[in-house]
Amino acid sequence: MKAPVLFLLHILLLLLSADASVEGYKPVILVHGIFSEPKRLQTLSNYITKLHPGTQVTAVNLFNNKESLRPLWTQVEGFRKVIEPLMREAANGVHLICFSQGGLICRALLATTPDHNVDTFISLSSPQAGQYGVTDYVTKIFPYCVRKSIYKFCYKTIGQEMSICNYWNDPHHHSRYLRKNSFLPVLDGETPNNNNVTTWRDNFLRLKKLVLIGGPDDGVITPWQSSHFGFYNSRDEVVEMKDQEFYRKDSFGLKTLDARGDIWVCVRSGVKHVQWHSNFTIFQSCMEKWLT
Repeated sequence: MKAPVLFLLHILLLLLSADASVEGYKPVILVHGIFSEPKRLQTLSNYITKLHPGTQVTAVNLFNNKESLRPLWTQVEGFRKVIEPLMREAANGVHLICFSQGGLICRALLATTPDHNVDTFISLSSPQAGQYGVTDYVTKIFPYCVRKSIYKFCYKTIGQEMSICNYWNDPHHHSRYLRKNSFLPVLDGETPNNNNVTTWRDNFLRLKKLVLIGGPDDGVITPWQSSHFGFYNSRDEVVEMKDQEFYRKDSFGLKTLDARGDIWVCVRSGVKHVQWHSNFTIFQSCMEKWLT
């Protein structure tokens, strides 16, 4: 009788250890950037499962390639329908890693989801304070425009039907940006017509850790400090996060999150925009320790 009992105990211990390895790491949800798709994040997914075996990784398959130009509020609602069930299935919470434009989608998702259980939000080279630079991504949309004139299109109703215009932040036309941009200034709590600003702030502050990753050689996010909530003033001088009005007023909870010690900034040079999610050194030094 002893042998069968010992055998069953051995099997039970193996099953329990397998469950422990799976439950030891929270699920990770990946969101791609503009003109991209989930397969571009496969290397990042492989890094996660290699260093954290058993982790459930989901790269959301929505708004791929040209579809990523759809209005950001439309994309937020689409991603919510996929991500909310994943959150409900994860009793201990989930982690978000959101690249480039995807970082804005994820921040809006956090603000507008009252019962989210996101533990760590990793904003990977995302224009969190906006974009004001004509890069390859911008010239795909505005091939003949110069930077100083893009606002003329973006700050119209038709312009706001295009994702990049939802975070085009022209520092020389700031009042117009606040009036006409239907996404980023609303998300930042900078517009008077958002009756949900207090609720959105509370939702955002359910987050346990915000990780901001970016660097000076990115080549796309302009200014690159936007990945850390820095941005230009009207003289094209970069104003760092703590001197931004939305931080000082704590309009969406950034200052409170910082006071809690729950913002971690990772600056790395020598990394191009398309390399952030496939650079193993970046993963090890900036992301891996938060994915517990």
